[in-house]
Amino acid sequence: MFILGQVENIVYRNEENGYTVLKVFSNGEILTCVGKFPQIAEGQRVEIDGTLIKNAKYGEQVSVQNVKVLPPDDIEGIKKYLTSKFMKGIGPATANLIVDHFGTTTFDVLDFNPLKLTEIKGIGETKALQIAEMYRENKQAQNTIMFLQKYDISTSLAIKIHNTYMDKTEQIVKTNPYRLVEDVDGIGFLTADKIAQKLGIAKDSEFRFRAGILYALKQNSEKNGNTYIIKNTLVAELTKILGVETNAEKIDDILQILIAECKIKQFQKDEEECIMLTNFYFMEDMSAQKIVRLKYDFDAQNLDLTDDIKEYEVVNNITLHSKQQEAIKMAVNSGVSVITGGPGTGKTTIVKCLISCFKKLRKRCMLLAPTGRAAKRLSDSTGEDASTIHRALELNFQTEEGNSFFAKNEDNPLTADVVIVDEVSMVDSQLLYNLLRAIKYGSQLVLVGDKDQLPSVGAGNVLADILTSGVVPVVELTEIYRQANKSYIITNAHLINTGKMPIFDNTSTDFFFESRESLDEILHTCISLVTMRLPKFCHLEPEKIQVLAPMKIGTCGVDNLNKELQKMINPARADKPEIQFPFVTYRVGDKVMQIVNNYEQEWKRLLPEGIFERGTGVFNGDSGTISQISLQTNEITVDFEDGRTAIYARENINELMLSYAITIHKSQGSEFPVVVIPVISGTSTILTRNLLYTAVTRAKKMVVLVGTKKNIAIMVKNNYTIKRYSMLKQFLTEREQSAKLLFSKE
Repeated sequence: MFILGQVENIVYRNEENGYTVLKVFSNGEILTCVGKFPQIAEGQRVEIDGTLIKNAKYGEQVSVQNVKVLPPDDIEGIKKYLTSKFMKGIGPATANLIVDHFGTTTFDVLDFNPLKLTEIKGIGETKALQIAEMYRENKQAQNTIMFLQKYDISTSLAIKIHNTYMDKTEQIVKTNPYRLVEDVDGIGFLTADKIAQKLGIAKDSEFRFRAGILYALKQNSEKNGNTYIIKNTLVAELTKILGVETNAEKIDDILQILIAECKIKQFQKDEEECIMLTNFYFMEDMSAQKIVRLKYDFDAQNLDLTDDIKEYEVVNNITLHSKQQEAIKMAVNSGVSVITGGPGTGKTTIVKCLISCFKKLRKRCMLLAPTGRAAKRLSDSTGEDASTIHRALELNFQTEEGNSFFAKNEDNPLTADVVIVDEVSMVDSQLLYNLLRAIKYGSQLVLVGDKDQLPSVGAGNVLADILTSGVVPVVELTEIYRQANKSYIITNAHLINTGKMPIFDNTSTDFFFESRESLDEILHTCISLVTMRLPKFCHLEPEKIQVLAPMKIGTCGVDNLNKELQKMINPARADKPEIQFPFVTYRVGDKVMQIVNNYEQEWKRLLPEGIFERGTGVFNGDSGTISQISLQTNEITVDFEDGRTAIYARENINELMLSYAITIHKSQGSEFPVVVIPVISGTSTILTRNLLYTAVTRAKKMVVLVGTKKNIAIMVKNNYTIKRYSMLKQFLTEREQSAKLLFSKE
């Protein structure tokens, strides 16, 4: 249906995604129109193409497909527009004076002769020009957003693009839409490529090749975890992305331009030509520089600590192994140190003793971990406050400069004398860089983690690079302690890690194996375990039992497991709101997980004092529960485990996934009371030893493997690890050599 009318009232508007509910007066009746409207104000006229729908709760509505916004053409409409939020500083009295004086020619005055506004009492030349500029900017924004929406760009992204290019938006997009990839966060190559095709830009244009190269480099880091790429691999990837024959000379020319613009670095490594995004090159080099600087700036006093350790043993009724004592002495006497070991080797005990030793030295300790779950576990196990790295660095997206999203940096460092980071295997190159730049010189850094866990989800190979560089002192813990020896979870984790089959013992109370052959049998057994058998056996709610699967797709993949588990744990009900997407349905009560970093997602948290803390930033791996769904606005409210609450607009809901089942990769840094693991056949690049090891070590009280012993044996024997390409190790080695030369001269 086609509607020509005037906006009477804005019932609701989501500023993030532009989703709006309007009351529109058309042909003598008031219609409720629901859709995305660019920068609209009361009083404006609209041309709407839409469909009449019946909402069960709100009755008849017009679902808007296309909208054209027109300026109001009557006296009352013009007054409403002038007093809207887009025309700040104009109150009803001033608006009445302007419209009473100029009538329906008001907008002509604002467009072509704004100084005539000085004819109105109380409006000087400066204010007249300000009013005209506000009108011009809003009109320009509306036109830009409507232009971009023709290319299927969402309202929120359209506003970002407009804010980037302002009145040059249409010209830039028509000339080279691939600029969006470099300039606007949230616009990828595929989106820009679709616009370019609609505009008729040639597939072999230099614009497209340039964007393709940058896209390939970003994909290489985001999907594969590499911080650089071998040039030959880049050329092969570019051919796939562009779908046209690539010309070596043309690629070299574009690479040279990108080098000159400081977008990329080109270098030789291991006799291979390599390409690296400049930001990764800078972050890894600066991280290496800071680590070496912390090492050499620390005023080591070679404290013995034997008496302090003995006192700690007496107070806590424990006996520390010689390797644990070595780790404690090393960490206290080093500027930077690494303590690594598997489950049950006493890493937490060492951290607790370290805190005690540092307190005696009157040093302030800060305990950090990459995720909320890991931070909570660290806090619970030590009895001390622990925080996520992001929170400690005070995420502040609005004051972003360069690669920094954080208020804490070299100009505003952390006050701690000692920073202890747990689960460091999860830390990627970008997070390491931001943490290091916030640590003040002279402080100590202690990195704690398990080197055999899967590498970070983000790009980089931080823990492995630091360990193999030989630059900082390391203690590796291998001894499993008495209490841990009683746990089959820990015993079997270490067996798996050394390439041996786990023990399946009928006397075990924490490690079980369910033999199932077919994929359907494995699926149904996992569902039965989570929803019926284990809740009774462990006295746990099904939501506390976590399925960890190797893959996303397939019968026993995460997507299908979530669908089936949702049916049993949180079935549809008439009184339970839900939002449907093509492949997934979300409803109130669902377990969900954030699957990408969103530095702009707003949240709030109720503090004990009864006031709300507000902030931005929700990160990959943050987990929670859907507490509310608004059917009117298509928004989802998620209550996260750490007390934060965030509201997701419909277009951002794809940043969430159901999390009754999650991939083993997504489980890094987390700990669950009970873990169920479907063990299925698959490719050797996916079903690896360290994948199974990581899954087993996520369980606190119980592990259940479901599948065949043959497939378990295949994983245990498969020690394949995907090589990650990163420069941190090389930079550390180079910086260490320079530091040795410097200090030897002194």
